[in-house]
Amino acid sequence: MSEAALRLLDVSFSYTKRPVLDQVSFTLDPGEFCVLLGVNGAGKTTLFSLITRLFVSPRGSISIYGYDLKHQSRKALAQLGVVFQQPTLDLDLSLIQNLHYHCALQGINPSKIADRLQLAMEEVGLADRAADRVRTLSGGQRRRVELVRALLHQPQLLLADEPTVGLDIHSRQAILQQVRNRCSADGIGVLWATHLVDEVEPEDQLVILHGGKILARGSAKQIMQQTGTDSVKQAFNHLTRSESS
Repeated sequence: MSEAALRLLDVSFSYTKRPVLDQVSFTLDPGEFCVLLGVNGAGKTTLFSLITRLFVSPRGSISIYGYDLKHQSRKALAQLGVVFQQPTLDLDLSLIQNLHYHCALQGINPSKIADRLQLAMEEVGLADRAADRVRTLSGGQRRRVELVRALLHQPQLLLADEPTVGLDIHSRQAILQQVRNRCSADGIGVLWATHLVDEVEPEDQLVILHGGKILARGSAKQIMQQTGTDSVKQAFNHLTRSESS
């Protein structure tokens, strides 16, 4: 597709009189892995709530592959796969039951479900545990299941809101590699929200969100060059200190 996977233009939002997002604008192209980096409270989850239409922004525009979210919401949201910050698997259902339920919600052709579920379980290395209840899986395994579940209906844009919080470093690395592989192989756009700077690679697209404002956007390498720093952590600290002073 020639359209941007995600385009935000001057998006603002307030819960009361306090602005949570202030004229947020950026573009994510198909096949890009873009990290939305910000501390807790920066506005990342609110932004995801606007993109998924849980909230409606009174100002600005959001489009997904050219579909305006306000006026073509059904077509726009059909392009989305989402992993929310809070886990959403049913712990008392089996792995395969959770995935089947998602397929039904997404209206996936029944003739395609078996193959997709088999591939999904093989991708997360859990084909031999399809009948096990989700509560018997580790935290990292559950998150990886949520990620493949979000991709079962073959969306063109994946949103992942702090998907690795609370996991050990090896689980975080495995999940990141899983999503990067899908991004590269399938050409989907990925917006990955996190407060963990070690999840950013130099070639990633990076959007730094702080206090509801975009402080920098571009490749991580470009932002490091612009700030005269040697790491994403240093660049982030430089930009957020400058904003606070």
